[in-house]
Amino acid sequence: MSGAEAPRAPIALALAVTVAALVVDQASKLWILKGTDLADGGAIGLLPVLDLVLVWNRGISYGLFQQDDPVGRWGLVGFTVLAAVVLSVWMLRTNRRLVAASLALIVGGAIGNLIDRVAYGAVVDFVYFHVGSFSWYVFNLADVWIVAGVAGLLYDSFRPGHTDASKVN
Repeated sequence: MSGAEAPRAPIALALAVTVAALVVDQASKLWILKGTDLADGGAIGLLPVLDLVLVWNRGISYGLFQQDDPVGRWGLVGFTVLAAVVLSVWMLRTNRRLVAASLALIVGGAIGNLIDRVAYGAVVDFVYFHVGSFSWYVFNLADVWIVAGVAGLLYDSFRPGHTDASKVN
């Protein structure tokens, strides 16, 4: 190839981050389900503003669009698969390390929640922040990975020299 070669996609980084995010998410959920008695109700207080509780989320973020019937459940599964595939293609084609790692966090989180929805019919949420009468929604580590990945993409979009987050080079 003559001239400057295009930088290689950081595929190893992307795959490592995806697998790590997925493994940590699923391990935390298995611990909540099998290593605690949260399935019987109650809470584990960690800090005055942080508890572990078990909530089965049959919807999407913030508990929106709760799906109690199989059609809705499998519709969310299909949407998640489609989103994970599209984001994975972008992740594997980009040559920007931050974009690859950010997309890997999103994909790992999405797959983690997808596994829950297929295996249990709902997503296992368990981290609960609250301050006085203010109560934040209950979430899991997959949700943290997704938010961190979106934050990484936003940060990258404002970096000097950045022109378009959808470009792969």
